[in-house]
Amino acid sequence: MHQLFASFLVVFGALFPIVNPPGSALMFLAHTRSVSRAERAELAARVALYAFLIINGSLYVGAAALTLFGVSMPALRVGGGLVIAVAGWRLLNAKAGVADRDVEIDHSPEGLASAAFFPLTMPLTTGPGTIAVTIALGTGHPFAGGEALPAVVGGLLASLAISGLIYLCFRFADRTEGLLGRALTDALMRLFALLLLCLGVEIISRGLAEMVHKL
Repeated sequence: MHQLFASFLVVFGALFPIVNPPGSALMFLAHTRSVSRAERAELAARVALYAFLIINGSLYVGAAALTLFGVSMPALRVGGGLVIAVAGWRLLNAKAGVADRDVEIDHSPEGLASAAFFPLTMPLTTGPGTIAVTIALGTGHPFAGGEALPAVVGGLLASLAISGLIYLCFRFADRTEGLLGRALTDALMRLFALLLLCLGVEIISRGLAEMVHKL
């Protein structure tokens, strides 16, 4: 039980600041103002599901996938950081009322499913930064072997908790805006976009530092 709880805290504590469900919800809302509340709820559920799959795929098989394709962790950090930084820069500099048109959402089931994965899940919610951190957790934490079953369960529970928070925050993002007001919501969205940009730069700098250290 101690190992399960410790694994839960490690995974949840590492992912929550990066995924940031409350902050990501405001950016999610900025991209989905053109859809109905029911469609936004469907998108929230899909994003939460995709996030759960991405987190667990990165946690348990991500390191093996990197080895298979010959991609190093520093390269993943630099590439992922660039994607995050560009997404943050676009949101930070978007004109008021324009952010919701950055994503053309087809209201058909296929269109909603497509938009839910890209760009609402990747890269805005669980993007390259989340993947890089999760792969690092998987390589540095005992998730392999029969004796590591409590750690595996703890990781699964942590990813389930993160995904649940994503769903709740995204599902009721419009009501949060109703409480805060459009102007304050826009200001907070830009603040979180700035943090997203800074996070991307930080991930890039770590990747470059690792590359230089290896040289």
